[in-house]
Amino acid sequence: MTQYDLLLKNGHVIDPANQIDRAMDVAVKADRIAAVAENIPSAEAAQTVDVAGCIVSPGLIDIHVHVYHTREPETLSIIADHHSFRSGVTTVVDTGTAGAKHFLHFKRTVIDRARTRIFAYINIVKSGMIGPFEQDINEMDPELAASIALAYPEDCVGIKTAHYWVSEPFDEAHPPWAAVDRALEASAICGKPLMVDFWHREGRTYQELLQKMQPGDIHTHVYAQQFPILNADNKPADFMFEARERGIIFDLGHGAGSFWFRLAIPAYEGGFGPDSISTDLHIGNVNGVVHDMLNTMSKLLCMGMSLNEVIYRSTVTPAREIGHPELGSLSIGAEADIAVLRTDEGDFGYVDCGGARMNGDQKLGCEMTIRAGEIVYDLNGRAAPLWEEAPAAYWKIRYPKGIIEP
Repeated sequence: MTQYDLLLKNGHVIDPANQIDRAMDVAVKADRIAAVAENIPSAEAAQTVDVAGCIVSPGLIDIHVHVYHTREPETLSIIADHHSFRSGVTTVVDTGTAGAKHFLHFKRTVIDRARTRIFAYINIVKSGMIGPFEQDINEMDPELAASIALAYPEDCVGIKTAHYWVSEPFDEAHPPWAAVDRALEASAICGKPLMVDFWHREGRTYQELLQKMQPGDIHTHVYAQQFPILNADNKPADFMFEARERGIIFDLGHGAGSFWFRLAIPAYEGGFGPDSISTDLHIGNVNGVVHDMLNTMSKLLCMGMSLNEVIYRSTVTPAREIGHPELGSLSIGAEADIAVLRTDEGDFGYVDCGGARMNGDQKLGCEMTIRAGEIVYDLNGRAAPLWEEAPAAYWKIRYPKGIIEP
């Protein structure tokens, strides 16, 4: 009688939540982490997978994506399962694609059907994004947005405001702080954090935004070109450190237009790295400058962030930011979400949103992803037997869950 269902053997475990960074084995029983230790015997597991040469980390958490692909008209969303597992991502957060008007449809047609764990920020605009309604203050109902977050706490992790950047000047129909103020009100009602996507301009400055935000609120797109995060000496501005000290969280949120090396590298070298790493993945950048979570993480790695720190800011900190600290670790008893990664060395190029390249000598890749104890991605068939040694079941087609067999 075996003790474990699955054993990942000979890997290098990086689990920042538990301060582990060394060679260890990881055992899974059903959908839970059962053991993390040195030299767990293969005889104790029903299946052993050799992951020698690989990094074994908690499943990655991307807290800024757009995955409401069933909405009509379409809003740039991707299908979560098509992109998450191949990048080691097991949890994503859709950031405001749905407002109160469409959330139940989003939940029924996407969240409840996906194998990827999906959370959501509720857009303060009840019609969500993207459209002219985002400039209509009558669409911004704090109590309605908060009511959805309160009614569905298992799915909703906060409130989102974005894309309220009408042409100047602001007027009575478009007060400069309408979206932010109403989103802050919704956040206070439901007791969940606010994520802000913002455009700095005369009449509402970035410094004022940070002063309005509350501890635990998240500013995404921190290295976007419109933010004056560097001072005249090309160093991080003092107000950035002051905001962080006050509890404001700064998320990367790469996106198609929100990450510039000319800001990111001086800021990082000046001691202002992102609190969390996220992609803002959508169909407008998945084949462009973002690609996936690992490509985004690789940029930080090649900017000088240690691998341990890169994984920390892709697991532990995002889990805390969305109020789910039980995620992002390989703790015993935790749901078995695991990424098996490799670090490739060579000559690589990374492009920012302005079309400029940074050269790097490292790139992260995904070998295997495990979601709730099940292998959902296996690039090189590490879990598969050699065909010459395969059992009789080899002659049956192995359909993924959810696929109807003929």
